[in-house]
Amino acid sequence: MLSCWDIKHPISRNMKFLHDLFPVILFFIAYKMYDFYVATAVIIVATIAQVSIGWIRNHKVEKMHLITLLLVLLFGGLTLYLKDPLFLKWKPTVVNWLFAAVFLGSHFIGKMTLVERMMSKSVALPTPIWFKLNIAWSLFFIVMGVANLYVAFNYAEDTWVNFKLFGMMGMTFLFVILQAFYLARFISDTDQPTTQEES
Repeated sequence: MLSCWDIKHPISRNMKFLHDLFPVILFFIAYKMYDFYVATAVIIVATIAQVSIGWIRNHKVEKMHLITLLLVLLFGGLTLYLKDPLFLKWKPTVVNWLFAAVFLGSHFIGKMTLVERMMSKSVALPTPIWFKLNIAWSLFFIVMGVANLYVAFNYAEDTWVNFKLFGMMGMTFLFVILQAFYLARFISDTDQPTTQEES
């Protein structure tokens, strides 16, 4: 998940972003060159490779990648077996709604929300702001899932493939930019007392 403080490390973040996205990019290329079913096989192989590379390099697998792999194998396998693209079209929605459920569930499990657990080492924020930020990510994932279904069921297959790569990526960047503007004032307020003491 991208955030405003990840911009401090643009090279590593860009590499990770490309690593996270490369199965979708390969799916897009394979679809444009061949057809939906070849692209489905490609994204299955690419996602397996993504998880394998992560394990080889870090000796662990990110939960997001593992969940994505399981869903790609399930929905992609059904798509190939039944020759029905509808199954794979559901996959982005299921992934996003699962993330939304996890973020919302973190309000009731443990002392911190999921966003605070992930990002508190990078920035200090008041508890109400962590709460609002966690809700915002939950709503974002819900909206992403709904948007995917809307495009999948109301537009041509080619339009959905374009949306899967460019539309979802654009929505994510827009949300992260809005989040950065929202958090900037709180980060400045947190840093200000230190600056005054030093002066």
